[in-house]
Amino acid sequence: MDDLTASASILIEAPASVIFDILADPRQHHRIDGSGTVQAVTTGPDRLSEGAQFGMEMKRGLGYKVTNTVVEFEEDALIAWRHRGLHRWRYELTPEAGKTRVTETWDGSRYSGAPRLFFKLMGLKGTQRSIEETLRTLKAVAESDATLRA
Repeated sequence: MDDLTASASILIEAPASVIFDILADPRQHHRIDGSGTVQAVTTGPDRLSEGAQFGMEMKRGLGYKVTNTVVEFEEDALIAWRHRGLHRWRYELTPEAGKTRVTETWDGSRYSGAPRLFFKLMGLKGTQRSIEETLRTLKAVAESDATLRA
């Protein structure tokens, strides 16, 4: 793995389809956000697909908006998006003994030059913590949603 990635995995007692429904619906991203920055969706489809764009209201100190584009998509298995930067947020879902392993990755490996140096100097400890919190929250939300569907 590149030195500009942060990643974690969690095993969730829910079908991949339930988890993917949460990830592919930008209106649900605030339910699982472990960073505390996602406020609300501003534009986009109800369900994401490859190439789909969606706008988000964000807040890290000051409020701001971003437009994301889905750059990887495989139903119930993989979804990734990016905004103007080269980094991606990726979720990989893998069936495992009747459960689903979800791996979230912040991938900055496409950066070079000054932007790469900037991210290396900033470090990814905060990003790593946010990923781990997002996965814990996703687990609780997905397992609850799966129970409601049963």
